[in-house]
Amino acid sequence: MPRMYCQAPLASGLSLDLPAGAARHVQVLRLQPGSNITLFNGQGGEFEAQVTEMGRSQVQVLVGAHIAVERERGRAVHIALGMPANERMDWLVEKATELGVASIQPLMTQRTVLRLSGDRALKKQAHWQHIAIAACEQCGGNRVPTVHAVMSLDAWLANLAPLDNFDNLATSAATLSLNTPRLLLSLAPGSLAWGSAVSRISDTTPVIFLSGPEGGFAQAEEASAQGHGFQPVSLGDRVLRAETAALVALTALTV
Repeated sequence: MPRMYCQAPLASGLSLDLPAGAARHVQVLRLQPGSNITLFNGQGGEFEAQVTEMGRSQVQVLVGAHIAVERERGRAVHIALGMPANERMDWLVEKATELGVASIQPLMTQRTVLRLSGDRALKKQAHWQHIAIAACEQCGGNRVPTVHAVMSLDAWLANLAPLDNFDNLATSAATLSLNTPRLLLSLAPGSLAWGSAVSRISDTTPVIFLSGPEGGFAQAEEASAQGHGFQPVSLGDRVLRAETAALVALTALTV
């Protein structure tokens, strides 16, 4: 059954016009009145629904029963990463969403090839958020990860501040709990083995990890991150691509 994200209040028995994105999805699939779909809005669970009317650009549905199913991971994992170039960031957002990431913070660093600002940065953020929504629709996730606005690494680190309720992260791109484990993917000698670091963290404790761009972080950037409480950890001796390293770390934290 087709699954669609509907950024609107949902309740059993409600008749509503689908938002433009979901309506286009229905039309692309050539569904007709009487067709059954599944809706979710990120507030928990999902709803059965049935298409009741279709216009040129309008789709009306009748919301049915709520299904209290959750497919999210027990641990909320938040990624902050130096953006990889070309389509690799698109691919990373898609796969990270499938793996259950809670949020993604795109960063510009000294070695980041992709440089974004102004309208171009806003358009990229919206593009990546759309990719995350589509990935949730496909994989069965009921909570869409937030893709935050692009920031420089220095600005993001400077804005780190204590937050009592980590779940409020979605309202702030840079605010993290001081008690939340912070991990920094690093090739520096003496870095803690990734498995050893993860084994010390409860399965339900939220985690933020920082991953570099192509070429990794500059030495001064690693030092700055450590000064903000990030523990350097290593995935091993192999040098992985930027997008591969981030997904390997995410997998280790979510499976």
